[in-house]
Amino acid sequence: MKRSAEATWTGGLKEGQGSFTVASGAIKQLKYGFRTRFEDAPGTNPEELIAAAHASCFSMALSAQLGERGITPEAVETTSTITFENLTLSKSVLKTTVRARGADQTKVEEAAAAAKTGCPISKVLQLEIVLDLTVLV
Repeated sequence: MKRSAEATWTGGLKEGQGSFTVASGAIKQLKYGFRTRFEDAPGTNPEELIAAAHASCFSMALSAQLGERGITPEAVETTSTITFENLTLSKSVLKTTVRARGADQTKVEEAAAAAKTGCPISKVLQLEIVLDLTVLV
């Protein structure tokens, strides 16, 4: 399986702008620029997209790990906050809530630890990954 996206940048770094499209068509010509990346202008940026990828990948990986332990969660909700400083991604904090009524908390924690290291996006990121887990059983 291969996935792809296409990005175009026009102009200089600070005054230019870019856009990207993903092959599936789910995102088309989404704009980004210097101000959306390095300041607080509305819009997206590569780091935000990495955060979205990490949160969604981790949630799926955790669901799979829970399933291997005989637990079907009602929900796995994850927020990834990426730290970007000195032009380096240095940390992803995964704040996750698992709702799994009647589940063994220890098994959920074991599953979360396995998902943290086993998620394909975690594997590719060269940064510190912190897991803040809340279990609602």
